[in-house]
Amino acid sequence: MARNATTSRKTFNTVLAWSIGLLIFFPILWTILTSFKSEGQAIADPPLFFLFDWTLENYIAVQERSDYFKFLNNSLIIAGGSTILGTLIAIPAAWSMAFVPSRRTKDILLWMLSTKMLPAVGVLYPIYLLFIEMGLLDSRTGLVVVLMLINMPIIVWMLYTYFREIPSEILEAARMDGASLRSEILYVLTPMAIPGIASTILLNFILAWNEAFWTLNLTAAKAAPLTAFIASYSSPEGLFYAKLSAASTMAIAPILVLGWFSQKQLVRGLTFGAVK
Repeated sequence: MARNATTSRKTFNTVLAWSIGLLIFFPILWTILTSFKSEGQAIADPPLFFLFDWTLENYIAVQERSDYFKFLNNSLIIAGGSTILGTLIAIPAAWSMAFVPSRRTKDILLWMLSTKMLPAVGVLYPIYLLFIEMGLLDSRTGLVVVLMLINMPIIVWMLYTYFREIPSEILEAARMDGASLRSEILYVLTPMAIPGIASTILLNFILAWNEAFWTLNLTAAKAAPLTAFIASYSSPEGLFYAKLSAASTMAIAPILVLGWFSQKQLVRGLTFGAVK
């Protein structure tokens, strides 16, 4: 009886997990399917699932209208630059909070996290004026700085959590052996926290890649990433659902591939330190 109950519970959990997974994945699947339809088939009622005339005309039209690789290059530079810069700043900050805490450390961490609750539109106007004065409007440099700053609380919090799981005695032993602060962080702490750092980098890259509010408001043409590429298919004439789906598929394809190949590392990093 106990074995049957255990088997039933495992079966139920498996079915539930697959159901939730498919429910989450369905919008992506529907977007991909719609990208291979004609505009008429995309708005057909009832909806057409797999029984339609598959076509690549939307992808051809999207590429002819816009230079996809220009937007892709901007996304790679902006997301990659903000991730690298943010990680380089967050590692020593998280090290300080984890191993040299003060009475205000927790208050600082909570304050940093509270900034994520601030509506972005509330600070858009001053940042927009600041960018005009500094000549950063519609520049990849400006977006790198902005995305690095808005994701910094998450990076610091994640790294702080991972560093807290590393025994401080190891760092003390390194200091006793004459390791400098730079050597302690680079050659002792960083290698031990590689899983956590890797997952932090991956998550931050995904967040920067998907950011739409700041990229749409602080760029025009020169530094526009793939989020702007997608938004360009919403026009006063209406929505071109099939072409919009093709543009969306082209925009999410790189991050889907990255997530697929790095899922083990991401899960390993997110669970790093969960079991003592």
